[in-house]
Amino acid sequence: MPVLLRLLAGLACLCAAGFAAAQPQVAVPSPEAIDAAVREVVARYQLPGIAVGVVADGQVLYRGTFGETRVGSGDPITVHTQFKIASNSKAFTAALLARLVQQGRLRWEDPVVRHLPGFAMADPWVTRHITVRDLLVHNSGLAEGGGDLMLWPEPNLFTRADIVRGVRHIPLAYDFRAGYAYDNLLYVVAGEVAAAVGGASYEDLLRREVFAPLGLDGCRVGAFALADAGSVAQPHARRDGRNVPTRPDPAQVPESAAAAAGGIRCDLEAMLAWLRNWLAPEAAQLQWLGPEQRAQMLRAHTPMPVPVLRRRWDNTHVLAYGLGLRLADADGQWTVSHTGTLGGMYSMLLMLPDARSGFVFMINGDAGQARSVLGEVLLKLFTAPARSLGVAGYADELAHPAAAPAGSPAAAVPDIARRVAATPAQLRPWLGRWRDPWFGEVALCPAGDGVEWRSAKSPRMHGRVGLLDGRYVVKWDDEAVDEDPVLLFARTSGRPLLRMQRLNPAGDTSSDYEHLRFVRVGGCR
Repeated sequence: MPVLLRLLAGLACLCAAGFAAAQPQVAVPSPEAIDAAVREVVARYQLPGIAVGVVADGQVLYRGTFGETRVGSGDPITVHTQFKIASNSKAFTAALLARLVQQGRLRWEDPVVRHLPGFAMADPWVTRHITVRDLLVHNSGLAEGGGDLMLWPEPNLFTRADIVRGVRHIPLAYDFRAGYAYDNLLYVVAGEVAAAVGGASYEDLLRREVFAPLGLDGCRVGAFALADAGSVAQPHARRDGRNVPTRPDPAQVPESAAAAAGGIRCDLEAMLAWLRNWLAPEAAQLQWLGPEQRAQMLRAHTPMPVPVLRRRWDNTHVLAYGLGLRLADADGQWTVSHTGTLGGMYSMLLMLPDARSGFVFMINGDAGQARSVLGEVLLKLFTAPARSLGVAGYADELAHPAAAPAGSPAAAVPDIARRVAATPAQLRPWLGRWRDPWFGEVALCPAGDGVEWRSAKSPRMHGRVGLLDGRYVVKWDDEAVDEDPVLLFARTSGRPLLRMQRLNPAGDTSSDYEHLRFVRVGGCR
């Protein structure tokens, strides 16, 4: 048996056993202890708004809401405020597919091309063999974040048909089913499989097959009018020590092509109902999704590397991906969790299935470290309260990490503020319109005394070209667009070529510049 299959079999046994032989009992935290931790995190990180819910032994133990939907608005966060849950949407997509499997409309082992004949990967063999299950477990061979520029920044003009067609042009970074690399595109493909099988749009199916039977009235997907939506949290960024609204919703919020990967919004009451559906399902919920498909979702499918911090903080030995959920041991307890990150919105859901306990929280601010700290403190209140470092202890560890080794990518990032504007004369050999097979057309053209980079299908990606340490770089005009790129020009057989890379090699992989291969297709209009 191959090593990977042996490891997966071992992980599945661990999950099924739930560490029953040696597992200690979890503690039941007091609502006062939870509230104190939440308030301390809010104060430490000056969060604009947060909604927190905790379940103990199947019952809601705590609900807490703090802050405003938009700073300065006077509109408070409530249990009915809807937040973008970002990648916590993935478990909803997996559950939708599990419903269709339970109904006999498809099988997890079905080749994707059986339901989407036009779908293809870069490798024809993978195209023939990739299954519906493979779409959900991050083992396809796509690099982390591969093709994410078709999804974000939003809003953009890429359609789901563009995404399904575009996947074939993204090179595979490793062998099929040989490892783990987080991707979003294949969740969009999975949503289109559901639509093809279910005979309705992803949004309509999700409402019909998931939201309605579980009573998730506080969840929303698809286009809507902001004025009719009630309380909706708006994202924020930290700038000059203040929370500043960023990427606000327009009056008419459009449908998101990325809905199946990260486009659902929910309020706290709905997320608590979703949590309890997994922790303490009632008879009707078990009829909605029976034990066989629940086990599929909570089974370890793809091993993941264990981060050093998780090993130190939680004594974690095993980490794996299920279907839209992550599985791990923490302080001798089996946990099921996921996080969500999307432009000024952070969320986390964590369950301790054997104790029928867990928590969920959603933040409408720049809160990467705040999420890590609050998640760890809430976990420790259940698993090892005596060993908790507390909010201050975990926050201090994250604020003062070990120094990066000399020459590491983090230490080598140049300051883009030192750039000088590039002129049309300097870039004359490279001016024009360029096309990549999956990202589409961009223009590199004069704009006044400078040169502008502009995408046809991703309107927020526009900026000015500068020179920095002998390299051409783009500084995006929209501060909400992540990761400034370097432009790399070349000629092959006399044909102009353009490639790109992140200025910060350790930056967000969703800025997937490295897989772009532009050829020049014409001059500036």
